[in-house]
Amino acid sequence: MNFNPLLSCDFGRYQACQFFLQILSALTAGLHMLSLVTVAAVPEHRCFIDGLDNSSYGYFPWNKEDFLHSIPLTSTGDLDSCRMFSSAEGNSSIPCNAYVYDRTYYETSRTIDWNFVCNRRWMGSIVQTIFMLGVFTGAVTLGGLADKVGRKTVFCWSALLQLILGVAVAFIPEYFSFMVARYFLGIFGSAGSYICGFVLTMELVGTSKRTACGIAFQAVFASGIMLVAGWGAVIKDRQILQIVYGLHGLIFIGHWWLLDESPRWLWMQGRCGEAIDIVAKGLSTNRSGIPIDKDYFLQKAKMQQSADDKTSAGLGDLFKTPNLRMKTLNVCLCWFANSLVYYGLSLSSGKLKGNPFLMLFIMGLVEFPSYIVIVFILDRLGRRSITSTLMIAGGLCCIVAANMAQGSSASTAVVMMGKLFIAGSFAVIYNYSAELFPTVVRNSAMGLGSMCARLSGALTPLITLLDSFDPKIPAVTFGALALISGIWVMFLPETMDKAMPESIEDGENFGIGDTWFAQCAGRRESTELESPEQMVPLKTMDKK
Repeated sequence: MNFNPLLSCDFGRYQACQFFLQILSALTAGLHMLSLVTVAAVPEHRCFIDGLDNSSYGYFPWNKEDFLHSIPLTSTGDLDSCRMFSSAEGNSSIPCNAYVYDRTYYETSRTIDWNFVCNRRWMGSIVQTIFMLGVFTGAVTLGGLADKVGRKTVFCWSALLQLILGVAVAFIPEYFSFMVARYFLGIFGSAGSYICGFVLTMELVGTSKRTACGIAFQAVFASGIMLVAGWGAVIKDRQILQIVYGLHGLIFIGHWWLLDESPRWLWMQGRCGEAIDIVAKGLSTNRSGIPIDKDYFLQKAKMQQSADDKTSAGLGDLFKTPNLRMKTLNVCLCWFANSLVYYGLSLSSGKLKGNPFLMLFIMGLVEFPSYIVIVFILDRLGRRSITSTLMIAGGLCCIVAANMAQGSSASTAVVMMGKLFIAGSFAVIYNYSAELFPTVVRNSAMGLGSMCARLSGALTPLITLLDSFDPKIPAVTFGALALISGIWVMFLPETMDKAMPESIEDGENFGIGDTWFAQCAGRRESTELESPEQMVPLKTMDKK
């Protein structure tokens, strides 16, 4: 049921208040997603040398002349960070027994506490992978749970659990228990409230505002990343820092009373009276002056439910027919590639030369110009061309940066440009995916795409470990996948100004023959459905 005609506008006072409550979930999702960049930061390090060092504290750059007889040099002329000369075996080198860490920016971190460097570096990467697997689990389970028990219920319980886990994880002294806690924090901290908040917004605001509101969620997520950098620069103790990150869950306490359930979900669950009460509240808040006859709409709901065709469709229907199957695979790769590059560039901020907090802050900040531009051009240039162009540009930036001097100003600038481009395409794919697939399997398609994104997010920290073999491998891998997906997106149909498909048959027929190449050749076929007016059944609904 389309409730926006009843609420008298697409984005009134009521929608604005609820949107503010919902979008706060994006702030904490971004914060928890990258909190390990500071809490488990990997500072510059080298072997502890008896006679030259008296503690694990040090400040980079080290005095190279003092250590030339104790630590070998790398091919770039720097002191080796993982090996030292063995006094018993002449000039042969051995792994470090202990480490000295650069304390210029980090007083403490999980990496320093547990020596997650060199041959134990993979243990630190696994923690981020486990967290992303938690986000994956949350996307798979909590999305479906919200369809059964309600968006508000899952939102509020997830918010409460992320508050508890976010603070508790700061006090866990043991590695495996820490990973378990981070896994559950991924489920509730960066999946539960965020997914439900996004769905609540899309189900409440009108069609004309969905693009802007969807992009706003991505922008606030980037603000969460900037918040990670800001607190990290101020608080040097990793335990206090994690507690502060966790306490951000306090902003959701009032949601138990202030946040409303989705009237669309209530209506579909047969709880029409509750849905109408929320609509009446919205009308009052919007000061529309439109009275609502509850008995009339309850009767109308009974008639509609008895006449509705209950034909069911599921995830398997996305793969049964050739056109729908190719679109599904294409979109899945697009989600996978966008997430891989996005988090690959975000997690690499600590490797950029300069103040790591400033680099991370800029990593979040550079997303905003992309979002602002997209809001203005998305409904003018179309989804396909924007997604493809931004992915190809982001992929090229990754490959170019990999072949530049690491840590140079030019390399850093190219990485930032790549983040700007890929953040834009990642934002567009949310709207694009929702418009490509038919209503009967739209949630399944979005869930499948989100699963692919979370899976690639979990793989990202492991791919970054490949720089042990060659520093270029991770960036080239990210760039190549973005290029491949960006080119394949050209084969998807355009959805701008098109009625969205309803049935599986509509989804199969939608976009046949409409590719970027066909459009350039002047052979683009119409993707309009025969009866687009069926998509807005309540546009002319009587108001009582």
